[in-house]
Amino acid sequence: MARYRPTPTVVICLLLHALAVLGVVLMPAHWAGWLTLLALAQGVMTGCGLLPRCTLLGPNLNRLPAAAAQRREVALTIDDGPDPEVTPQVLAQLAAADVKATFFCIGWRARQHPALLRAIVAAGHQVENHGDGHSNAFALYGPRRIEADLQAGNATFSELTGRRPRFFRPTAGLRNPFLDAVLHRLDLRLASWTRRAYDTRCGNADTVYHRLTDGLDAGDILLLHDGHAARTTDGQPVILAMLPRLLATLNERQLKPVTLDAALK
Repeated sequence: MARYRPTPTVVICLLLHALAVLGVVLMPAHWAGWLTLLALAQGVMTGCGLLPRCTLLGPNLNRLPAAAAQRREVALTIDDGPDPEVTPQVLAQLAAADVKATFFCIGWRARQHPALLRAIVAAGHQVENHGDGHSNAFALYGPRRIEADLQAGNATFSELTGRRPRFFRPTAGLRNPFLDAVLHRLDLRLASWTRRAYDTRCGNADTVYHRLTDGLDAGDILLLHDGHAARTTDGQPVILAMLPRLLATLNERQLKPVTLDAALK
């Protein structure tokens, strides 16, 4: 494995941190300026971590490679499962359209529903690591806790699917500068998205559909949710109300949904 190298943005921010600390020690009369410099450097790294598609903290697959786009491929990625109510119906809708997707699953949910995770794989879909605990505080974790969470997820998915995950997606796509080095050690790639539906908050199927399809292009990575899915006014998980229409639109536009592995071959 190649040696890990932080991005120029991270290196510059760390140097600014060191300079600010040194400045406070050697030139304490200018402490306000040094603290401003420290806050600026920290603000840049924090801001990058709050932008899920940002590449300044490290490599981030936010769009399929050019070769996949030339083949008119897009990737459907479905997060937060497996869900015993929703996931089987999603699998049925995908099977009816002969479409494959990538499921970013949560470790503890997979352990609760191992047969469902195996059903995802048996149907020809790809399972990837969405964290073991899926904590909303993930972006605040230190490197040891990040690694423990990812390792636990890897162990679960490897045991239940017979395949080691290649990709990781953090909770809500939020991260901190520690993540990139951990991903390097674990030989995982960060994967975000090109278009998201906000379908954990919005139960309007038409709105969710247009968020994914307005301006949709070959090479896009789409984000949907089978876990924590918002509900329509009649109580239906919005992904189920919208997915058949989305799949029909992809077919009409001659866009081919593929797994991330297939797109990167």
